[in-house]
Amino acid sequence: MATGHCCVPKCQNDSRNSKDLSFHTFPKDKTREQQWIVKIRRDPGPNFEITKKTVVCSAHFKPEDIKKTLTGMRVLKPGAVPSVFSWTPTKAPRRILQRTPVKLPSSRPPSNQENADIIGLSCREETLAKLPEHDYEARPPSAENQLEAAQKRIQELEAMVDQQRRPEIHFLERFSNNTDKIKFYTGFPSYTLLLAFYNFVLPHAVKMVTWTQVQRNNRGEASTMRSVFQCALPMIDQLFLFLNKIKVGSFDVDLGDKFGVSASTVSRITTTWANFLYVILGSVPLWPTRELVDKNMPEVFQQFLKTRVILDCTELFVQAPSSLNLNSELYSHYKGNNTFKCLVGISPGGLVTFVSNLYAGGISDKEITIRSGILELLEPGDQVMVDKGFTIEDLLTPLGCSLVIPPFLTANRKQFTKEETEQTQTIARLRVHVERAIRRVKEYHLFDRTLAINLAGSVNQLWTICCILTNFQGPLF
Repeated sequence: MATGHCCVPKCQNDSRNSKDLSFHTFPKDKTREQQWIVKIRRDPGPNFEITKKTVVCSAHFKPEDIKKTLTGMRVLKPGAVPSVFSWTPTKAPRRILQRTPVKLPSSRPPSNQENADIIGLSCREETLAKLPEHDYEARPPSAENQLEAAQKRIQELEAMVDQQRRPEIHFLERFSNNTDKIKFYTGFPSYTLLLAFYNFVLPHAVKMVTWTQVQRNNRGEASTMRSVFQCALPMIDQLFLFLNKIKVGSFDVDLGDKFGVSASTVSRITTTWANFLYVILGSVPLWPTRELVDKNMPEVFQQFLKTRVILDCTELFVQAPSSLNLNSELYSHYKGNNTFKCLVGISPGGLVTFVSNLYAGGISDKEITIRSGILELLEPGDQVMVDKGFTIEDLLTPLGCSLVIPPFLTANRKQFTKEETEQTQTIARLRVHVERAIRRVKEYHLFDRTLAINLAGSVNQLWTICCILTNFQGPLF
């Protein structure tokens, strides 16, 4: 929409003082431009030249010639031509005259058509005479009957609406025969495995307490708590919604539109299932025994047969808090941003066997190893494989464990020996599997964007759940 003074003769509209009008430049097409010139009755000459700033205000267009864009801007429809001017005559609507026939008295005998009309009128009078009289003493239906009938009608209408909407709603059964969609939306490799997981958690899920009930209990409203989780969605679709949230990283409003619920309901379901699965999956022992690790030791670990776990740290970006003290704790010099930091361990076979809590990004690798509790799980004779920078050998030696770490140069050593170079390459080929496992976790797109600081209460549960769920995707190699 352009600005300026309307070029139509006798029009005083200007964009500076006519905020309710829109101003439009002449069309680039020469044929349409000539049509506009003819309509406004102003030929180009010494005193009038058509430029990019020459405009005609919307007062000279019919309402149907103008449309609004998605941003609220008023633009002309294709082919619109100005047609409303001070010299344009206004036509009053033409009055339609109706003729009323006048019947003149006649002494002629009635025709056949008139006889038929008289006979029909007499028949209608006989029919009306036979109708029963209105019973003014009959009582209307009681309020209970009217309410029952209204409720029955409401149920019928709700069933009709549900039947109309159901094919469009994002329920799990739509993708039961599509393995690629199941993997995309849930992270599970097949529908069969997803159902097996659902059947595993179902006996406990029917008794779980919702996040809303926990809030009511904290406010002293324990009497309102229910023993059964009530929700508009079936239990399996609640799980499907939660997996959508973490795997695809969808927003609550988007999931609410897909599942036919409100955004607040999506938030409550996400929080409820995050806490529930954190407890259920956390109760399953992830740390394997020494015998189980030896039994499933891959052949590529022949040089390091005592390897119990491969450790590495990873970080998740988070919004900067308003507190300066907390901001300094979350700041990671390695990432140059505010982060949460976590220690992840995998077995030589490639399964995630250890997930620490999330800590502030400023914590060191050595400190997170001490706080995470991994040292209490190790046994004498175990080997721990790490990358350079994990200087935790002094923590492992008292436990009777050893550290497998690539050799690194010092101030006195400027070059690796042949054996050290080969050892570095061997450890790097084996240690890279923990990075592949972490990449699997970060394929849950909830962690693609910077985490909101208000997720701090549930992000630890969400991260742990995603780490454990990667074990259902099969071996790394």
